Amino acid sequence: MADLFTACAVVPVYNHEGAIGAVTGRLLAHGLHCVLVDDGSTAACARVLDDIAAAEPRRVTLVRLAVNGGKGAAVLAGIARATALGYTHVLQIDADGQHDTADVPRFLEQGRARPEAVICGCPIYDESVPKARLYGRYATHIWVWINTLSFDIRDSMCGFRVYPVAAINALAASRRLGRRMNFDTDVLVRLYWRGVEIVNQPTRVRYPEDGVSHFLVWRDNVLISAMHTALFFGMLPRIPLLLARKWRRR
Repeated sequence: MADLFTACAVVPVYNHEGAIGAVTGRLLAHGLHCVLVDDGSTAACARVLDDIAAAEPRRVTLVRLAVNGGKGAAVLAGIARATALGYTHVLQIDADGQHDTADVPRFLEQGRARPEAVICGCPIYDESVPKARLYGRYATHIWVWINTLSFDIRDSMCGFRVYPVAAINALAASRRLGRRMNFDTDVLVRLYWRGVEIVNQPTRVRYPEDGVSHFLVWRDNVLISAMHTALFFGMLPRIPLLLARKWRRR
């Protein structure tokens, strides 16, 4: 019988040359094969990624996208490579060092115990979090609670999670998912609609003083607003199924 849980890490990288070496090193220390996805980075970052891959040819796979396609596009490219390598699950984590890799074993333990579920990071912030970002997230939280008719997803924006590869591939084959900063929420709500269990895993998150953010206020807010609108109208015909799920649980 095939192993129901074999995981690798997928890390989307876009000009994170200052942090990606340390992040990769910490993931490797947990015994994870790392799929690094260069999402059209500058030459400086590309050289750092080449050096990391050359130093660990058996434990690091480098996927290179010629043009920046956005976080979602990079994660999907990484999942495609993980599928080709034979992994059943991927641990997605950001490249900027804000996620606490000490929590990796907890995510993997949860994923191994519930191989059909998504293990989704639920951030515990320290004082480094920008207040505008912290409060701004609640607009998305509220829309997600509306679009799932539940509080089952506590935070849909955290980029630290474990996916079952089969569920992601089936969803991606059926529709086009958000390719940029709208990816994390879009994929999670649509997996929930398909009956995939969401397990909320608390995890510490910090914002490094020299951290690199690629959130573009106007473009990404427009994309996220369009996503919430599409999800809302997608939720309406699913109301009976979502209510029936709540009833069965009770």
